[in-house]
Parts: sequence; C-alpha cells; structure tokens
Amino acid sequence: MTTNDIELADAIESVRDQLIAAASRATGQAVAFEVGDIEMEFTIELRKEVKGGAKVKAWVVEAGADASRTRGETHRVSFTLKPRNAATGGAWLVGNDDAADVSGLGGGDESR
Repeated sequence: MTTNDIELADAIESVRDQLIAAASRATGQAVAFEVGDIEMEFTIELRKEVKGGAKVKAWVVEAGADASRTRGETHRVSFTLKPRNAATGGAWLVGNDDAADVSGLGGGDESR
C-alpha cells in the first residue's frame, strides 16, 4: 500500500460526507435540489491484508498512476447509489428552509 491508496469504503464515505456538508451549507437558500442517483466507477486493486485477520480489501487505484499494472491485478467496478434520508426514507434534498439536522443520516457510528 502506498500513501496515495484509498479504500473503496473511504471513497464512498467521502461522497456521503460531501452530500451532508452540501446540505448544511444550503440551509436557508431559496433553491433546493433533490439528489438523484449517484453513479460511481473506480478502478480497484484487491489485496489481502495479512495483519489483523487476513481479509481482502478493495483499494481505489489512482488514475494513470502505474501504467505497468497488468489487467489481472486491477478491476473496474461501477455501481449506482440511491441516497435516501435515513430518518424519513424520502429523497435526499440539498437545501431547505429549515435548520439542517443531519443527526439521523448515515445510520452508522455517530461518534466520528
């Protein structure tokens, strides 16, 4: 692993965090946007991590970083995320008239 490697889970978490930041910044704005499908595509490299229980992790490969990589070592992954408000189950809106409350979004560990 190099210092530029990013776990696939971290890349997806970053998108979620940016959506929450955008919603917070848009509080009180006159225009609101409904977030539609988010299409993501990555080139990943699967590696077995020996420390901590030998599990396989997917690492995002920096675009154009290493032309010597063979096809067998990297894989292209694409998927679509459908963002939903975790509290209501409705569409995720970026911008509204109410103070932003993102405490119920994400459904994960709130202590981060």
